[in-house]
Amino acid sequence: MQLEGSSIVMPAKPILVLLPAVASLDASSTRMQDGEPSILGLGLTQRTVLAARRAGYGEIFFLAWNRPPPAGTTAIPDWGGLADALLPFQSAPLVIAPATILAETDWLKKLKATRIEPATWAAIPDRIVMLAAATIPDALAVLHADGGASDMTAIAERLYHRFGPAAAVSRQIAPMVVAKPQDIPVAERRLLRGLVKDTDGFMARHFDRPISLQISRHLAPTAIKPTQITMVSIAIGLIGAPFFLSSLWHWQLAGSLLFLLHSIVDGCDGELARLKFQESRYGGILDFWGDNIVHVAIFGCIAAGWAHAAAATWPLWLGTAAIVGTLGSAGFIYWRQLRAKDGSGPFFTSVSTGSGDPLTGTLDAASRRDFIYAVPVFALFGKASWFLALAAVGAPIFFLLLIVLAARERLIKQTAA
Repeated sequence: MQLEGSSIVMPAKPILVLLPAVASLDASSTRMQDGEPSILGLGLTQRTVLAARRAGYGEIFFLAWNRPPPAGTTAIPDWGGLADALLPFQSAPLVIAPATILAETDWLKKLKATRIEPATWAAIPDRIVMLAAATIPDALAVLHADGGASDMTAIAERLYHRFGPAAAVSRQIAPMVVAKPQDIPVAERRLLRGLVKDTDGFMARHFDRPISLQISRHLAPTAIKPTQITMVSIAIGLIGAPFFLSSLWHWQLAGSLLFLLHSIVDGCDGELARLKFQESRYGGILDFWGDNIVHVAIFGCIAAGWAHAAAATWPLWLGTAAIVGTLGSAGFIYWRQLRAKDGSGPFFTSVSTGSGDPLTGTLDAASRRDFIYAVPVFALFGKASWFLALAAVGAPIFFLLLIVLAARERLIKQTAA
């Protein structure tokens, strides 16, 4: 990400300075928390602090003119106090924003990666001011003079008179300010839209997400943890599995709908974790293996029900093939890619450490859970066994292709070395 006419990369973690709101929202509103707007379970400044930490920002200062500093920030009395506080961070650029800004990790990362001339400034009007490290001492002196600049408009005017016009920031960086009560639901919808993953399959994007996002929206203000949602999702899937022991279509359909509900609720744990910055390694492991345990239970019950209806044992071999392929793939992916992850971001994103490879793209597409929507279709005709037959072939092939992909990647690395 670049500014117009840019040339020099920001050399250190940016320092963030938050300005207190000149006029607060109605403190009696049910959507207020500690005197500031509550956005999906987190206070606005609390969300800013957590998002900035996640995006890799350094110290976060708060100009505490008229209120105590929020948790996670360091109070400074005025611009002169900021100049003293910044002495240990002389090579770091400075980002100034109102405390009412809606912080999102995505645009904060893009801003952090922005390039800026050594002795200039950049701005998004009324939202963001950026100062290169070499500019900061002079800029703070200008902002501190004559009683100090108290809002983003005054800051921009003073910097304009001192340094000239601000460089334009990329239009991909477009933060929102929550200035009035009507902005709160808009901000919530914006955050919810940001939870849709690029890796979502077609059915997940257009059917699962609209439902799971509304569930997550209502769960966010509560004390419910993402891992609790994961446990509920696993329980729903396991409850649905025994319905497939029957060969009757209405029992199979009930089981398939519970399987589908498990998939939808399974999206809520990750959404809630990202909304409230509660991602963890434990949660990622529980989610990953919980899904695979549900798949094993579904395959096992379909196989047992089919064997009973056919008075034969060969359906059990199909179930075994599907289960071995599923657990083999899960174990291989976990050992190769997930066991070293710390849980600070998405736990599982791809079957490969590389990208752009046709085989990787095919396997990633196959690993998405859109296949679950085929189960109710088969079940409607009492043919859940057909789904097991497909899985008995597809799961082992998927496992073998994972091994081929890993071997090829290792060979490429050895050749390059």
